[in-house]
Amino acid sequence: MYGANRFALTVSLLAAIPLCAQRTAVYKAPRAVDGHPDLSGVWQSLGTANWDLQDHPSQAGPYFQMGALGAVPAGRGVVEGGEIPYKPAALEQKKANFANRWKLDPEVKCYMPGIPRATYMPFPFQIVQSPRVILMSYEYASTNRVINMEKPVEASVDTWMGTANGHWEGETLVVDNTGLNDLSWFDRAGDFHSDALHVVERFTRVGADHINYEATVEDPQVFARPWKINLPLYRRVEKNAQLAEFKCVEFAEELLYGDLRKKTAK
Repeated sequence: MYGANRFALTVSLLAAIPLCAQRTAVYKAPRAVDGHPDLSGVWQSLGTANWDLQDHPSQAGPYFQMGALGAVPAGRGVVEGGEIPYKPAALEQKKANFANRWKLDPEVKCYMPGIPRATYMPFPFQIVQSPRVILMSYEYASTNRVINMEKPVEASVDTWMGTANGHWEGETLVVDNTGLNDLSWFDRAGDFHSDALHVVERFTRVGADHINYEATVEDPQVFARPWKINLPLYRRVEKNAQLAEFKCVEFAEELLYGDLRKKTAK
């Protein structure tokens, strides 16, 4: 009896080995023409990071007439460690931004979202990949950026989307972003930065329809130390998935320029 039980246990353990190996195996993405992981496709973040990078409860929107339509959904934070390490003066500015977020958030004015916010806005974006450059095109405000995959170049001027230099580290696309202006926010909660912002992104295929996205944020004028966000991106798998148009400038014209319009003579 003892020998039979021992034999059965041995068989069970041997049978479990392939399953354990399968669970711990690292996903290897399909290859692009240059042999690197193929990240091409239409992707989208499905969380609430665009509302607030940190943990946040649900709350009412700016106008009671909108009822639940303008409400903020609750969400788990994507900041490693839970808190953004603001310097004391910068934290006060963040609080002021939050109090006036419905007027000051650059998204309200249809400005380009900057990096890393463009990645986790509630709009899809498309990656088009080649050996020399990688194009990321965003539905929101028809924004795009081109990631240089050759010899790194320096930013000649600060812009909304910055200057991006990329390289591969195994299965991961690493993008180093500099030359970002100080006009964008990280989210609708007033989290902000200066023009000293430096963002290093990491895109890693972890499944057929998933990318793990990390961004390390460094800005010594605003933050006490570098900090990181981490969130999943999901492939849009519906038939003929593609970007639609969301050219929102015309939606914001009255807000931005309405007071400049000539008054109609009575």
